[in-house]
Amino acid sequence: MVALARLTLIHEWRRFLPAIIAVGFAGLLQLLQAALVLGIFGSASVYITGSTADLWVGYPGTQSVNLGRPIDAGVEMRLRMDADVVRVEPFRWVDADWRGARDTGGVSVFVSGIDAGPQGLMFERVLSTDLRARLDEPGAVIIDRADLDSLGVNLGDAATINGHRVRVVGITSGLRALGGVNVLASLTTARQLDTTAPADRITYLVAKVRDPAQAEAVAARLGDGAAFGSYAVWTAQQFAQRSQLYWMFDTGAGAGVLFLAAIVFLVGAVITSQTLVAAVVGSIREYATLNALGVGVTALRKVVMEQAFWVGALGLLGSSLLAGLFFVLAGYYNVPLQLSPIAALACLLLSMTLALVSGLAAIRTLRHADPASLLR
Repeated sequence: MVALARLTLIHEWRRFLPAIIAVGFAGLLQLLQAALVLGIFGSASVYITGSTADLWVGYPGTQSVNLGRPIDAGVEMRLRMDADVVRVEPFRWVDADWRGARDTGGVSVFVSGIDAGPQGLMFERVLSTDLRARLDEPGAVIIDRADLDSLGVNLGDAATINGHRVRVVGITSGLRALGGVNVLASLTTARQLDTTAPADRITYLVAKVRDPAQAEAVAARLGDGAAFGSYAVWTAQQFAQRSQLYWMFDTGAGAGVLFLAAIVFLVGAVITSQTLVAAVVGSIREYATLNALGVGVTALRKVVMEQAFWVGALGLLGSSLLAGLFFVLAGYYNVPLQLSPIAALACLLLSMTLALVSGLAAIRTLRHADPASLLR
């Protein structure tokens, strides 16, 4: 009977094609939705994931990296006193107003003041050594390629940030973040652009530990230092997850995207079940004939479930190929898509489950596969 299921799909492919397309479309929507959710909210922690620091030190209770408040620069001494810490860097965050060479109006930007040295931890995964060296020039900034139009500049153009003249000395990719435009500058330049915070106070300290596997233990030990001021220590993974969860669950943007993901799932489930039921209903006379020839209802149910499995497999194969194409297009147009193997597998398993559940729904129509219906 299993062979019968496959033969039916081959010879009656036009009848099952809508179901295959429905499963494939639902799977494609789920893959793209998951990649979009992970990409959008993952970009909220680009400052952390784009850097190689193991520890982040900031104001207690900070929920997201973009909500940092100044801490006393003396905390840096506490970190340097620890034997397991091999490198410490300040990271200055500046909310600023950008005005480019072309008239784009004022644009709110996030200026990241980083150590421009060749051993710098901040954005080490994004910036090449050559680009970092260019930040040593007074007033030099680096921006993301995707933000050129919104900032109204090109490489080499001048602009103003908080009334101070700057020049675009480099363009890179991987700086886009949720909630605003990122601009990279040296610590010296960022200090000149920040007219609100005292010079002796910084937003974050980042550190590299001797053994990254011990980062959590080092963070717990460093957190016990009230004599050096009010601060908190997180591992890079903890702080990245903290930032992503804040944007995902504590903001209106996160609630909207997650609601849309739920709608995509429900629509996919409805479309898949209805198309597969329609395919089985279209073959009801054939099933009635098999029943009249002595094939039991249990065997017919196995045929339907086998058909549901192959419909799901073929649909997901097509959705995987199309998803790969869309990911390439998204990369070209700087759309933040990010999909881990675990998330991709979860989406595919969910889509296959939808197909099998739809098969169970289609089984209910077999009650009409009565041999007596052939006499009507």
